[in-house]
Amino acid sequence: MRIEAATRMQTLSTQFFAGLSARIAALEAQGNRVIRLDIGSPDLPPPSPILDALYRSANRSDTHGYQPHRGSEALLNAWSYMYRSAYGVEIDPKSEVVPLLGSKEGIFHFVQAFVNPGDVVLIPDPGYLTYEAAARFAGGEVYRMPLLPENNFLPDFEAIPAEVARRAKLMWLNYPNNPTAATATREFFERAVEFAKGYQILVCHDAAYSQVTFDGYRSPSIFEVDREKEVAIEFNTLSKSHNMAGWRVGAALGNAETLKTLYTLKTQVDSGHFRPILDAAVQAMTGDQGWLQERNQVYQRRRDLIVDALRRVGVEVRVPLASLYVWMPLPSGWKSEEFCQRLLEEAHVSITPGTVFGKYGEGSARICFCLADDLIVEAMERLTQWMKKL
Repeated sequence: MRIEAATRMQTLSTQFFAGLSARIAALEAQGNRVIRLDIGSPDLPPPSPILDALYRSANRSDTHGYQPHRGSEALLNAWSYMYRSAYGVEIDPKSEVVPLLGSKEGIFHFVQAFVNPGDVVLIPDPGYLTYEAAARFAGGEVYRMPLLPENNFLPDFEAIPAEVARRAKLMWLNYPNNPTAATATREFFERAVEFAKGYQILVCHDAAYSQVTFDGYRSPSIFEVDREKEVAIEFNTLSKSHNMAGWRVGAALGNAETLKTLYTLKTQVDSGHFRPILDAAVQAMTGDQGWLQERNQVYQRRRDLIVDALRRVGVEVRVPLASLYVWMPLPSGWKSEEFCQRLLEEAHVSITPGTVFGKYGEGSARICFCLADDLIVEAMERLTQWMKKL
């Protein structure tokens, strides 16, 4: 007997990285050692105080049952504390925070909670895959906002047709940006908020990389502009900021009325998180944050290894001020997917084709620096030697 899948499942396909892992496994089964610079999974652990908090909580007898959907009061206060400390922004822990099982889950469910069939969702291109997948699953129409190098990978709001903007319900922004590593100023967020107010659009800002910054750069929160949270929701996570990607700790913050709807949906979808992880998250956000700067210096050193290697073979890349990525323009005449596939098969280095993130990613590739220095050096030596033979 074969049961037909729901029609909406036709909007989805197996995510790129799942298929990539299978191809890499096949190469390694043949005796090849593949170096992966494709996925942004931090390779460094959280510091010991966070791990100690997890251990202490897990050893208690009263922390293994169901938790409130909003988590503990301490967790909500911790998100508020982090926003005050990191961004100078006040967040009401009682009404302006909804904890998430990682921001990816929240992004997907948020769209389901608000988008009706036919609603327009404005998404950046290139951009994080979940923005488009969530919109199409909800039956929404996607309008792509091109992120072009000549505009510093920022969307041009004036280029969005008025008839599209009038039908738009949500607009996704993501700075520091994945995959381009671009950053945005407060002035840009001011323009975004003004545009959104004019067309009654909810701005959804994905701030996953806002604490992974270099060269003295500080990434702003959109709430530094929209202080009353009139038109903005911000998604944040400890995945990148605190080396806790596998822990799945995130939050949606901002407009209280909007968050009530997301909360209602989540009460039907999940049963909260594991208390020891939440207790460790409290430690992560309220404990000494000095280690973040030391960690960022490690990433900055790795970033420089990649940039310097590419420049030695004539590839002029922008030096990112934040994120975990270098956005690499490819040699003239190369398609992104072909370049990355041949690099993987012939040099056994895996990077991500720009087209994975949208059609405007054509001609570029994303290189991640979530590996130890020696592996990055080896990978870049393989890549640059391979490029010299093209």
